[in-house]
Amino acid sequence: MKLQLYYAPVACSLVPYLTLTEAGADFEVLPVNMGKGQHNTPDYLRLNPKHKVPVLVIDGEPLTENVAIQIWIARNFPQAKLLPADPMKEVKAISIMAWCASGIHPALTPNANPKRYCDLPGTEDNVKQCAQKLLVENFTVADDMLAGREWFFDHFTAADAYFFWCFRRAVIFKLDVSPFPNCVAHYERMQERASVKKLIAYEKQVQEGFAKAA
Repeated sequence: MKLQLYYAPVACSLVPYLTLTEAGADFEVLPVNMGKGQHNTPDYLRLNPKHKVPVLVIDGEPLTENVAIQIWIARNFPQAKLLPADPMKEVKAISIMAWCASGIHPALTPNANPKRYCDLPGTEDNVKQCAQKLLVENFTVADDMLAGREWFFDHFTAADAYFFWCFRRAVIFKLDVSPFPNCVAHYERMQERASVKKLIAYEKQVQEGFAKAA
């Protein structure tokens, strides 16, 4: 099986990088320089007309959208236990990933690109403030879910990887995360995992390569 992951530093393509690493999968990483518009080139649009990362190419067949990619990885590397074995817990883990994708992620993006959401002059700060209110609501829920727990379920799953990316982006955007001690503790535990350490080292390497090529 040939696996190729189209990946951009800091972006949510971090999630399949982590889960593929946790699974012990043999995969090739193809960095995408979104700052230079590589996600809008004709070749890339043939893979993903939605011009986003990640794309996981499986024996030549592209698969997009993180939730679908995580389910595929979990099914094809069952020994990694990336989803809970119990059927109800499994769908609840998928529910958490869907929440990360459709509930938390959309409240993160306005912090990076507020003009995508309102192009009226002088509205950038207000767009960010509104998005951050949504993040506070979501992280309050997550903090309750993680109370007294190391992970969302009895062991690390793909849901933890996805939420880690969401929370990491909020930290990068300098959101005050002190009201969410359980989320902070989860974030710190994730940073101790070998897969995350590998990812962070690789991310730095790619960013330095992009900077040199600029």
